[in-house]
Amino acid sequence: MKLSNFSLPVSALSPGLDALRREVREFLAAERAAGGYARTAAGWDRYDPAFSRKVAARGWIGMTWPARYGGRERSFLERYVVAEELLSAGAPVRAHWLADRQIGPLLLAVGTEAQKRTWLPRIAAGECYFCVGLSEPDSGSDLSSIRTRAVKVEGGWRVTGTKVWTSYAHMAHMMNLFARTSPRSEENRHAGVTQFLVDLKTPGVTIRPIHNLAGDHDFNEVIFDDVLLPEDAVIGKLDGAWSQVTGELAHERSGSERWLNAYGLLVSLIDQAGPQPGAADAAHVGRLVAQLWTLHRMSFSIAGMLQRGEAPDVEAALVKDLGTHFDQEVPAVARRVMPEAARARLGEGHPFNAMLERAQCYAPSHTIRGGTQEILRGIIARGLGLR
Repeated sequence: MKLSNFSLPVSALSPGLDALRREVREFLAAERAAGGYARTAAGWDRYDPAFSRKVAARGWIGMTWPARYGGRERSFLERYVVAEELLSAGAPVRAHWLADRQIGPLLLAVGTEAQKRTWLPRIAAGECYFCVGLSEPDSGSDLSSIRTRAVKVEGGWRVTGTKVWTSYAHMAHMMNLFARTSPRSEENRHAGVTQFLVDLKTPGVTIRPIHNLAGDHDFNEVIFDDVLLPEDAVIGKLDGAWSQVTGELAHERSGSERWLNAYGLLVSLIDQAGPQPGAADAAHVGRLVAQLWTLHRMSFSIAGMLQRGEAPDVEAALVKDLGTHFDQEVPAVARRVMPEAARARLGEGHPFNAMLERAQCYAPSHTIRGGTQEILRGIIARGLGLR
């Protein structure tokens, strides 16, 4: 059996990266002291345009992009350090996050010069937010089965169909739309799909809220009723979106946001356990901390691979799969270390209880976002030559 060249090489942490980490921490401490933000149970997954503009003013959005597009031409490792500090501090960075993480790299890789000059500076300034139109009703995780269609007409494309589970579409300015432009072929199910830039204020676009079991409104159903898109809305190659989106997912799946969703709860749990926890509690918490550090090292290694121009698709899928289960294990361990009676003594409004409640509600969704466990493990198995 021939295995792939799967690897996660260690990336050195230079003194310059340490200085950057201190800079970000000082910025966040000053923001908290000034009332710019506070850590909440929702952590980093909060829209705050004003805070995003402050991050942009520090040069921390589009960090790796060319200066002519509003970027700072810094390394992927520098971007990783900034991202990890923002997320672990529970800073409200959701507004710009997706555009910075994957839309910018997508446009840099396959976008036209006009698209780059139009959208990248706005993203880097913290003024343009994106969502992604991938999932559809009745399609599950099989993106090749999508039914949203874009038909070529005079002057552009007519789009008809429905997207579902579209995170923060109601607050975004733009969508990266995944639509079928040619009939599906059984010989190549992944052919015939194209990505489009969609202004969500375009006539015919309807956004309907989906409230989750936690009572929050982050998901949406987005309906396209004969929507006319201009010819220059196409991103990259016509009918070639599949290869583009798989490269894009390496950025989506490998970042620290895939295993820092319950970080605030872990910090609060350590505080509640105290400096001298019992042996069993120490073992539970210690295992979580060890897993956290391992995920940090793996994710940091992938940032180094991206810096070298490598395509860590399999490695990113592995980090996403492990991170998913870590985010689910944190609330499970928290319930064991702090049983119901202990939580009751803290009181209903205590930050620990609020963080635990949210982590429990959101934990099941982590196995779906960015690819289901089955899809991820299929990617890993193929990459290792196991199927």
